[in-house]
Amino acid sequence: MWKYIPVVAISICLLAAVSFSAQQMNEPDSPCFNVGVTYDAVECLLKAKESSDAALNSIYQEIRKRLEGDDAKRLVETERLWIQYRDANCEAERALYEPGTAAQPAYLACIEAMTRARTKELRITYTVRLK
Repeated sequence: MWKYIPVVAISICLLAAVSFSAQQMNEPDSPCFNVGVTYDAVECLLKAKESSDAALNSIYQEIRKRLEGDDAKRLVETERLWIQYRDANCEAERALYEPGTAAQPAYLACIEAMTRARTKELRITYTVRLK
């Protein structure tokens, strides 16, 4: 019985060292794929989030300049609703990881992934106006 204690202790330490990352961080297209340490993940995700935000804002402003009247109003309203949805969705994901240290990376990864996806969606939806 006592001979198994070191094996059990090592197993527990290895399990504790495993990073339980948010699903978006595990996707191959994630800018922070396979970053294992929480601090490094947060730093990477903050930079990636800023980059994704900048890309979204750029395409949004480009589209906005090309729309008039009801089309412009719909874009503005849709973007406001999308932000509410994104924030609520990512808060729900953060809650799945609380109170652990993965909560903040999960939230940031969610925000970054959804923002990146929204940028692509806007490009596709408004292709006709971007030509």
